[in-house]
Amino acid sequence: MNHPNPITADPGAMRPAAASPPAQVRVWDPLVRLFHWGLGGAVLICFLTEDELLGLHTFAGYTVLTLIGMRLIWGLIGPRHARWSSFVRGPRATLAYLGEVLRGHPRRFLGHNPAGAAMAVALMTGFGLTAVTGLMVLGAGELSGPLAPYLLGVSAATAHDFKEIHEFLAWATLALVPLHLLGVALSSLQHRENLVRGMIDGYKRNEEE
Repeated sequence: MNHPNPITADPGAMRPAAASPPAQVRVWDPLVRLFHWGLGGAVLICFLTEDELLGLHTFAGYTVLTLIGMRLIWGLIGPRHARWSSFVRGPRATLAYLGEVLRGHPRRFLGHNPAGAAMAVALMTGFGLTAVTGLMVLGAGELSGPLAPYLLGVSAATAHDFKEIHEFLAWATLALVPLHLLGVALSSLQHRENLVRGMIDGYKRNEEE
């Protein structure tokens, strides 16, 4: 005689619980984190050295260019949250998100939010142009670097103009850094999560965007 399975026969019997999603998920891969902290460190070295330690200043500038080039490529071939297509949005979406921030109820994004994405693009553009103009200063004023062969015969006045442009771009881009830090702090408070820690270990709270 067949006896019914007590588990299947009793609708109220306990069944194995479905696996719950993890509390945290890795968002930032190691290369993105290396870029973020490496760029910050290289920019800090550039700011602290300037003309007093030209060799170190130049090395840090090359590092900035290398990291930005690496990030540009990784934004095309990297994982989901590293890709430009996953977070770069237009001005309208960015302004709409800033309106949500001012109202105190912004949407939460696992990756970069629209304002953070705009800031990332602005910082990369600014520091990239600063590094390129630094190579122009090096080539015209010191007759060294990869651009030196193309800047032979440049007048002292033009070399001075290159330096003025280089310094203007550097200070203009550095002025964005406090805004970036303010945005990170505000987003961390509004969403009750530590975004700095997330950029260190790569993990964020697992919630729908």
